[in-house]
Amino acid sequence: MTSKWFPILAVLTGFLLGYAFYEAMFVAPTDALQGDVYRIIYYHVPSAWTAFLLFFINFVASVQFLASANPSTKRVVNWVVSVLGLIGFVAPFFPQVGALLPTGMYPSSVATTALLIVGLYFLVGKVFPGEKLDILALTAAEVGVVFCTVVLVTGPIWARPVWGIWWAPGDIRLTSTLVLWLIYVSYLVLRRFSDSAQTQKLAAVLAVFGALDVPLVYFSIWFFRTQHPQPVIGGGGSIAPKMLQVLLLNWTAFLCFAFLICWARYQLEKMRREVDEAEAMESLREPDVAKVSMGRGVK
Repeated sequence: MTSKWFPILAVLTGFLLGYAFYEAMFVAPTDALQGDVYRIIYYHVPSAWTAFLLFFINFVASVQFLASANPSTKRVVNWVVSVLGLIGFVAPFFPQVGALLPTGMYPSSVATTALLIVGLYFLVGKVFPGEKLDILALTAAEVGVVFCTVVLVTGPIWARPVWGIWWAPGDIRLTSTLVLWLIYVSYLVLRRFSDSAQTQKLAAVLAVFGALDVPLVYFSIWFFRTQHPQPVIGGGGSIAPKMLQVLLLNWTAFLCFAFLICWARYQLEKMRREVDEAEAMESLREPDVAKVSMGRGVK
């Protein structure tokens, strides 16, 4: 399946990325205040959204992996997720809760997001059982770090001509994004250099901890005074319809590109583990073969 569909999807994704680039650089209107430098938004923002999605997948897979160690624990976690999803779906429609939502955030959007999160949680557990959960978590973290790196690189490039500085240390979104990147880099370092039998579980716990920083990054511009503008979708910000169309087009292209990278990396990691397992089994059989050979020699 991989050899048949991967090249086709890769070609289609390449065309989509090229078309999205053309729309971003030559078709989207120029910003009245920032000029053409604003066009970096078509790479900065989609990279951030893609990184957040991948880190969330890493979080879901890590929780599923930890819960799957014990059937009773898994049942409890499934019930907790279901109840939280139900609360997240119903609560925004209560006036007291709706009043706490940031300006421009609709209760229906929050409710839909809650259902999507629960659906994704159970979908991941069904499609990637057992060891595959750990492979998915590792893959999502690796690719997520790449896109988060793009965010940290393009941010200062955009900030320099607009804000007059490369980096604003007091900006909560900048700082929390850097912390998020450091957490997941630490996750990858742990996975790469630790040989402990508990490495997978320790990494999963670190991933769960790291995921707590994602909401802080996303909602920081709603609840804290920062130099970042308000969100372009909800939250009091605004964007021209054509700009929004091109932004979503580029995000779609980035998602397709990220999917292909994750697909390839997942298959590679899966094959690596199969090879390691085969080599381990072979090394266990070698002493038995040697004993049989020595026995035959004695006879």
